Amino acid sequence: MQKWLRDQGEKLNQVELIKLEKDGLDVIQDIYRYAETGYDSITPDDMNRFKWAGIYEQKPKEGYFMMRVRIPSGILNSEQARVLASIAVDYGRNLVDITTRQAVQFHWLQIQDMPDIFQRLKEVGLSSFEACGDCPRTIVGNPLAGLDPYELIDTRPLAQELNDYFLMNRDFSNLPRKYKISISSSIYNAGHAEINDLAFTPAVKVIDGEEVIGFHVWVGGGLSAKPYLAKQLDVFVRPEEVVKVAAAVTTIFRDYGYREKRHRARLKFLVADWGPEKFCEKLFELTGELPGRGEDKIIGWNAGYFTGVHPQKQEGLKYVGLSVPVGRMTAEELEELARLADKYGDGSLRTCNSQNIVLANIPDHRIEKLLQEKVLERLTPYPRNFTAFAVSCTGNEFCNLALVETKERMRQLAYFLDENIELDEPIRMHMVGCPNSCGQRQIADIGFQGVLVKTPQGMKDAFEIYIGGTLGPNAVFNEKLKGRVLGDDLGRVVIQLIAYYKEEKQPGEKFYDFSKRTGIKPFQERLDQILSQLQQS
Repeated sequence: MQKWLRDQGEKLNQVELIKLEKDGLDVIQDIYRYAETGYDSITPDDMNRFKWAGIYEQKPKEGYFMMRVRIPSGILNSEQARVLASIAVDYGRNLVDITTRQAVQFHWLQIQDMPDIFQRLKEVGLSSFEACGDCPRTIVGNPLAGLDPYELIDTRPLAQELNDYFLMNRDFSNLPRKYKISISSSIYNAGHAEINDLAFTPAVKVIDGEEVIGFHVWVGGGLSAKPYLAKQLDVFVRPEEVVKVAAAVTTIFRDYGYREKRHRARLKFLVADWGPEKFCEKLFELTGELPGRGEDKIIGWNAGYFTGVHPQKQEGLKYVGLSVPVGRMTAEELEELARLADKYGDGSLRTCNSQNIVLANIPDHRIEKLLQEKVLERLTPYPRNFTAFAVSCTGNEFCNLALVETKERMRQLAYFLDENIELDEPIRMHMVGCPNSCGQRQIADIGFQGVLVKTPQGMKDAFEIYIGGTLGPNAVFNEKLKGRVLGDDLGRVVIQLIAYYKEEKQPGEKFYDFSKRTGIKPFQERLDQILSQLQQS
């Protein structure tokens, strides 16, 4: 019996009461019934539980759904990619989105489509189940796992073990809130460890005179309206202990996480209250004593970007990182990438948490021909600077929580900047349509968060601007500038902020380093001037 159920004095929020009536996973079988009885027969409580099947009702709540498909560590094969493309063709109006957690997302699905979609996914070893909901979601990892020259070990088996352990596991299907796991052995923090509830990062430790490769453990990271960077525990974990430790951390969250107030139900709040030391004590009650920390092997952060042609650790093979502007492609493009993966490689594709995609295991002598393929004109390995580093959430085109449109706005902003200013250093830009931050704006060089502002012409889309976020050894969330910028003015405002950076930066100085050196005060002063000029014009 879980602690929160034993404690009769604890109040539960409304979602918890719904979960007590019926486990979220039970709705999966109900979906088959609803596929027969129709959209109008779906009860409000079951609509809430649809998240456990990886499904959300799409804006404007008129019978259409969004679905996420779990892709552990972004590892795909060509057969799976073709099935995903076929689902988009048959049911999803040809749209395929890659998310910031390496999942694939569909829109425009209807309830009667679900049984066939579930079956198609199952036949190729994929699932949408628990891609959403109060449960362990898609396991994020290094998309280059197994071929990365900068990884300590191949984490593909571990990502799959974690996925297999938690998927449909009713011991963990009723957590206080959503729960995100990351595992990577890349020295460049490809799994974005600091923003996950639980993360494993590369480390080594000398044990009994022998250097052992393993992981350090981070807990309590997360974004949304009140972001927290994960805390590192004083623990070293061997690869064979990863699932055991993950199960123990998840058990602690299940049994001690907060369930009274929904907005405080994430693991980050428990970790903030307990601290890493108390959390470790509780962890050891479940796992037994574990060795203390060893040597961290993370040396930087690549932000999940792999565009270009690069050598793998396997001699004679390369991977080709492709830019997918704001993570959106057509079903035909995905099907074509599957064809290229087979023709030029071994059928391997990888989705990235930068919303891009990689073709893997391409022999050196086939690279030139591959680069001539027509689909790579748009999904290019050599994108323009701003388009290459632009990330966006779904926005109010489909999302019921988003206040503003983001996908097309971000695409247009990046195109405008590419056309009008040149830089020798990339700037990572992330745009979100609401405080939930699916587009991870807190970790961007420049983040944009959508708001609505009242004008004489009525309510209009606008954005708050945030400066100077990064992960890795110097992890810090970006800082908000005062002032809101109308969506229609965003391009002319941002280009002037970037021009200031271009004029004042030192040779080779990246945007984050510049913002750290100068602070945000100069950016604020420049923004104030720009907004004043706009008001006068």
